[in-house]
Amino acid sequence: MGRAKISIIGAGNVGATCAHWAAEKELGDIVLLDIPDKEGVAKGKMLDLACCGPIERFDGVLTGTSDYKDIAHSDVVVITAGLPRKPGMSRDDLIETNVKIVKSVSENIKEYAPDSTVIVVSNPLDAMVYTAWKATGFPTNRIMGQAGSLDVARFRTFIAWKIGCSIEDVTALLLGGHGDDMVPLPRCTAVHGIPVTDLLDDATINECVERAKGGGGEVVKLMGTSAWYAPASGTIQMVEAIVKDKKRIIPSAAYLEGQFGANGLFVGVPAMLGEGGVEKIVEFKLTDDEQKLFDESASHVKDLVDTVVRMFPELA
Repeated sequence: MGRAKISIIGAGNVGATCAHWAAEKELGDIVLLDIPDKEGVAKGKMLDLACCGPIERFDGVLTGTSDYKDIAHSDVVVITAGLPRKPGMSRDDLIETNVKIVKSVSENIKEYAPDSTVIVVSNPLDAMVYTAWKATGFPTNRIMGQAGSLDVARFRTFIAWKIGCSIEDVTALLLGGHGDDMVPLPRCTAVHGIPVTDLLDDATINECVERAKGGGGEVVKLMGTSAWYAPASGTIQMVEAIVKDKKRIIPSAAYLEGQFGANGLFVGVPAMLGEGGVEKIVEFKLTDDEQKLFDESASHVKDLVDTVVRMFPELA
């Protein structure tokens, strides 16, 4: 197999950091694309990154561009394009603006990289994954959203800090939507196999859950802008699983056809990622309380999708 090709749409903080992590892991040739007005930014960032190669010891062709022809033959395309929510902007305003952007990007992916697997990072995530699916017409296994890998990473970090152990020894799982719609699963959280419920009391675990839910907001409050290191890291974890066919089980916004009681929606669930994209949804029985929270989360995703369809009937 030749070297993989990864294209990233959007040269902002998240997109550029995706390129950084992918280059550092030597995952393949990388294209960073932005609109013509920002072509210089995309080219400059990739030139800067390429000059790290001799020091960090990675090879690969790094391209900055505004021409969609450059994404041809991509194995994976990551969509980070879109505006962050600004003060005073309603949820519907954000949806309307970003659906237009993601729809346009997705139509170009369909034309120039029709065999790629697409990972959506743009917000509001669940609505943007749906938009990319409809605009590309790709099979559902080749469209997914990144949120769960980021949320789980935050949760694992906060658990490890409370216990004082290595972050590497904490395993965890969260389901559902991003942020407030997250469904915590403390019973699926362990420290080197030891249930976290044996190591921390319920109040402390819940504190970690709530901090993970609000992790993005905490960063915005501190910096005045959205996070980018961890979102990009979570995205490249998914990219690596796909281009290396690792069959990793990573919480991803994947299309459900009855699993966990949801149908026709992209919702955060444990997904096996490999060269076929989402190769399997790993389903297991939820408790009554967990199922209730998951159903609520899925209903919020449906509300977002309904808003998209109301604004853009062609995406129905």
